[in-house]
Amino acid sequence: MKACISSIITYLLFSFNLLLGQMTDLIYTEKELVQSLKEYIKAEEYKLEAVKSWANRLEGLTRASTSDPEGYLAHPVNAYKLMKRLNTEWSELESLVLQDPSDGFISNMTAHRQYFPDEEDEKGAAKALMRLQDTYKLDSETFARGRLPGMHRDAFLTVDDCYDMGKTAYVESDYYHSVLWMQQALKQMDEGEEHVVSKAEVLDYLSYSVYQMGDLPRAIELTRRLVAIDPSHQRAGGNLRYFEKLLSKQLNELSQEVQEPATEEPIRLGTYQRPRDYLPERESYEALCRGEGIQMTDARRSRLFCRYQDGHRNPRLLLQPIMEEDEWDSPHIVRYLNALSDEEIERIKELAKPRLARATVRDPKTGVLTTAHYRVSKSAWLEGEEDPVIERVNQRIEDITGLTTQTAELLQIANYGVGGQYEPHFDFSRKDEPDAFKTLGTGNRVATFLNYMSDVEAGGATVFPDFGAAIYPRKGTAVFWYNLFRSGEGDYRTRHAACPVLVGSKWVSNKWIHERGQEFRRPCGLTEVD
Repeated sequence: MKACISSIITYLLFSFNLLLGQMTDLIYTEKELVQSLKEYIKAEEYKLEAVKSWANRLEGLTRASTSDPEGYLAHPVNAYKLMKRLNTEWSELESLVLQDPSDGFISNMTAHRQYFPDEEDEKGAAKALMRLQDTYKLDSETFARGRLPGMHRDAFLTVDDCYDMGKTAYVESDYYHSVLWMQQALKQMDEGEEHVVSKAEVLDYLSYSVYQMGDLPRAIELTRRLVAIDPSHQRAGGNLRYFEKLLSKQLNELSQEVQEPATEEPIRLGTYQRPRDYLPERESYEALCRGEGIQMTDARRSRLFCRYQDGHRNPRLLLQPIMEEDEWDSPHIVRYLNALSDEEIERIKELAKPRLARATVRDPKTGVLTTAHYRVSKSAWLEGEEDPVIERVNQRIEDITGLTTQTAELLQIANYGVGGQYEPHFDFSRKDEPDAFKTLGTGNRVATFLNYMSDVEAGGATVFPDFGAAIYPRKGTAVFWYNLFRSGEGDYRTRHAACPVLVGSKWVSNKWIHERGQEFRRPCGLTEVD
């Protein structure tokens, strides 16, 4: 019995010792869990503070943007940062919340993500800022500080924004713009502005971009700064030796002594020459957009008049003729006042907005509509049967011009937002593109009727590089010109462009009138006269 009891006690003590050992482990395990719990709480608090910070910042931004959406988006920096926020920053916030998934937030994000801009949209917005920078000769500092003509809103680009701009250019091998924006990022960084990107990253991109621009002394200096900051940088040391060797070789070929690079001078707009591109009249076109080189002389101005136009006694214009102003004498370009009412404009925009898509151009070889990098806008096509307003606008164009619109193209509505443009082009098809309008079967575009449906705060002019004219948007007015001489030959002077919109949003509607049906309305002639 004692042996039995002893055995039981021994068993119990042995069992308890095992249990005690296990519990001791559990105590230490619990301690680790408590520590892990504290770390979890700390991480949750950090995440919560981060999310609160996001919410407070975005609440302030949305309060400002929703109070006047069009005014807010009129500033190109705001438009770019909206693209950037929705494509990049909201994704970062989503990743933050996903660390401990929140079903409500994620389902919301999933539901709305299909409407978010993508990487291509963000890149397009960045390129739009660069396009404005080039056309209107604005330095990166102007954009970064939001100092644009007529703008009184605060819209700044941070160090990281400027870095992303520069990186966008760099990835496209656009070293000219990469230099300008990386330099701006470095400048703001040196001024003490907060940033996420490291100075080493900025110097890495900047030094190589400067090298690509052919400035070896400055590339060496920037690379030395990079090595000083990060001696173990993967590429910096090799790049520095290569740059120094290349500079030494160039100087030897010129029989000059190797000299230490001069103290770095800030890189500004004009430090490097912008590479030439495919557009031969780039400089004259952009100068006109800036209001430079306009060939409006006193002699020409004396030949311009204004008058009331009744469409050759058209019954619909007899009681209320339209006001007509000469914009240019030869080729003759006129502007019609009160061509559209505010109510008509709003109705047209209402019809067009759901259908707006990337604007297309007609391929001169195939006649098929396709997108092109030189036309950046959104457009929609509206038929007269869709709404009485469209039918009325078409009839008014016919009454004013005396040309039939039965064979004209549909009314095209175009919206040019931040950096929106259409580089120099002809509206008519040339002899080397005979099939441009073949599928329409209505001949060439004999005339253009362009309605301005908004005022534009800065930029957005219609310019004619051949003869140095610039026509500025005025809401409710329309301009008209012939693309073809009476002989049927194209008037090459009418090559024109829609300048990039610097501030604001530009709405227009185009009516391209074709040759078919005009035989008795605008009889042919044998000479090239207006």
